[in-house]
Amino acid sequence: MELQGRLNDIQRQGLGLAAISYDPVPVLADFARRRGITFPLLSDEGSKTITAYGLLNTTVAPTNKAQYGIPFPGTLFVDRDAVVTSRVFETAYQERDTISSMIVRLGGRLDPTATKISAPHLEVTTFTTDQTAAPGTHFSIVLDVTPRRGVHVYAPGVAGYRPIALAIAPQPGLLVREAQFPKPADYYFKPLDEHVRVYSRPFRIVQDVAIDASRDVEAMLKDRASLTIEATLEYQACDDKICFNPQSVPMSWTVALKPLDRERVR
Repeated sequence: MELQGRLNDIQRQGLGLAAISYDPVPVLADFARRRGITFPLLSDEGSKTITAYGLLNTTVAPTNKAQYGIPFPGTLFVDRDAVVTSRVFETAYQERDTISSMIVRLGGRLDPTATKISAPHLEVTTFTTDQTAAPGTHFSIVLDVTPRRGVHVYAPGVAGYRPIALAIAPQPGLLVREAQFPKPADYYFKPLDEHVRVYSRPFRIVQDVAIDASRDVEAMLKDRASLTIEATLEYQACDDKICFNPQSVPMSWTVALKPLDRERVR
């Protein structure tokens, strides 16, 4: 259903969409009819194609008749010449990358409902790639950061200054993964004869998060309608003459929670 809901966004990227499953044609046809799926669902009954491409989920035992034959969950991006250009795979079948998160991480653009924040020496526009999540949903928090004219902030790994970082407050049920930063520019500060890595032009931070798919967390969240993620954007801004005080800017995002859809076929 997440793919169907993002079909217009996918098509705006110039992409097509098809899903492959080990389910037989009648099961897929029934599912598509009941859920209003309009993109192709491809049946790989017997998992021959899944196995041929090395995607068979080997963590499922052959004795598990209900689930044996499923692939490792993932997405392949294929060009017009049938060449795989990108691939995104999870290590556990209970987890799923959302297509909107993948689009953003691969450099695509969405048209989300965003929040604008004016912070000292920079402007931030921020949003989550998905407004609804279930246990196992892997999505992203996006920050589009624009330094004020003549100002730069320091890239991760810089010593001697406070580099820009997004610190997510820990909470049960939320898994925080690595953040994606763009390549910084080299800045030469002549008075100190030093080179440092900085951002002085608009740039994007993509912070990956996920809802824990464990049974304990699923039970804990079953009566929750939403989850609020709190964080602090930390950075230090400088211009060609002055280094300003380090800043800590609080931020938050709220996503609606939904239970897992375990229904397969009537």
